[in-house]
Amino acid sequence: MSYLLKFSPEIMIKSRPVRRNMSRHLASNIRTIVRRHDASARVKDAWDHLRLHRVTPSTTLTDMLTRIPGVHEVQRVDIQTYQSFEATRDLVVAYWADSLCGKQFRVSVKRSGHDHDFSSPELERYLGAALLTASPGSSVNLRNPQVDVPITINDDRLQLIRERHPAVGGYPLGVQGQALALVSGGYDSPVAAWRMMRRGIKTHFLFFNLGGPAHEAGVHDVISYLWRRYGASHHVYFVSVPFEAVVADIQRQVPDGLMSVVLKRLMVQAASQLAQQAKIPALITGDALAQVSSQTLANLSVIDRASHLPILRPLIADDKQAIIDTARTLGTASFAEHMPEYCGATSKRPQVNAKPGDVEAAEAQLTSGILAAALENAVTTRVDKLVTDTHTHATRRPALYQPPTVTFDTLAECQAPCIIDIRPASESETSPLVVANADVLTIPFFDLAERLAKLPDGRDYLLYCENGVMSRLQAAHLADQGYPGIGIFTY
Repeated sequence: MSYLLKFSPEIMIKSRPVRRNMSRHLASNIRTIVRRHDASARVKDAWDHLRLHRVTPSTTLTDMLTRIPGVHEVQRVDIQTYQSFEATRDLVVAYWADSLCGKQFRVSVKRSGHDHDFSSPELERYLGAALLTASPGSSVNLRNPQVDVPITINDDRLQLIRERHPAVGGYPLGVQGQALALVSGGYDSPVAAWRMMRRGIKTHFLFFNLGGPAHEAGVHDVISYLWRRYGASHHVYFVSVPFEAVVADIQRQVPDGLMSVVLKRLMVQAASQLAQQAKIPALITGDALAQVSSQTLANLSVIDRASHLPILRPLIADDKQAIIDTARTLGTASFAEHMPEYCGATSKRPQVNAKPGDVEAAEAQLTSGILAAALENAVTTRVDKLVTDTHTHATRRPALYQPPTVTFDTLAECQAPCIIDIRPASESETSPLVVANADVLTIPFFDLAERLAKLPDGRDYLLYCENGVMSRLQAAHLADQGYPGIGIFTY
């Protein structure tokens, strides 16, 4: 038993030299992936397909092959020597008779190579009659059959297709060069990275850490999953840049309406520098037009000015539901569902048409060297080294530290409770938090680590923000820094 891996139609329309080049890339990618599971596997190149043989067919192997970029269809085939109509009939009836009972079918014969003493329609009629006899309740439907019975004869080789499985298509990974994808724990960026991988781009990953080790651990998981399933033919890198200090500086120095745009510009600027150092010619982001305020056409134009490299945005015209649906198909949605996407520089009244001059003036107020310091502390890891337990990793999901949650009803059980309002000043000043029987301190989240160390012991400290997301992430971050007793307060 062998597998035939049909090329993507986009490969088939290329010129002969380009097709050959892509075919060699695809064959190499398949060998790399399959030989990790079966060292005896062999890949043979043909004009419109690759043949994988010396392997033991399995559901796992079939599923793996359908996820390799450049493969349009995976066919599980049995290859025999053609002898006669009668011998072919015996094989076809043995394979197909039971599965055709009560169904409409069609026999499709394709011949190539040296002249045969019969025509394709003659063999189709002969085999169709045999299957009608062997399959009670079946009938022939040439226009719209429920089941197609494909037979291929090339010279004296008979090829019986047992199964057909659609694959991802696109171009072989690596044939279109490489790019650096900015990723987070949300729905968008993994889908954007996958789309560019499917187009043949060897994709590295860049993560700006805004939420501490718990946030990074979750992103490790989704990127490792994405790489193992769709990009394991190539070694790629995961770069983590600590960005908490940058966000804190933005909160202190940048006007409220420009925070999101400035943050995105600094990320793009940092990504551009890292990519150029690694000789990577392009960036990838998960931006979708007008999905959030920083992704309006005007603001994207301002953000683009921060990079000397082209920014690829494969999701630019997609709506959110389409992105979520794709994430569910890929298997990355469950990661996003368990770890909310985090951004510490959100504006209460964000500008949707930021002026370049205003943005540049705001950036000039940032602490000198703050971005360079973040880049100096960047950590680069090969993606296959992020998680060493490959057997359990597939079922892992990002799991954030779960701090104790306190409400009005349980506040009396706390020891001298002190609620820390970590919302930006624009929110805490507009809508102050007042809670009976508890002290309330206003400490923006970016000052938490420094200020918390100076607070007296013997009290229960509870973090508060409007929807609980930032307070939960900050509690997890503080736990990693040695403050495990921090809880969250919610209405």
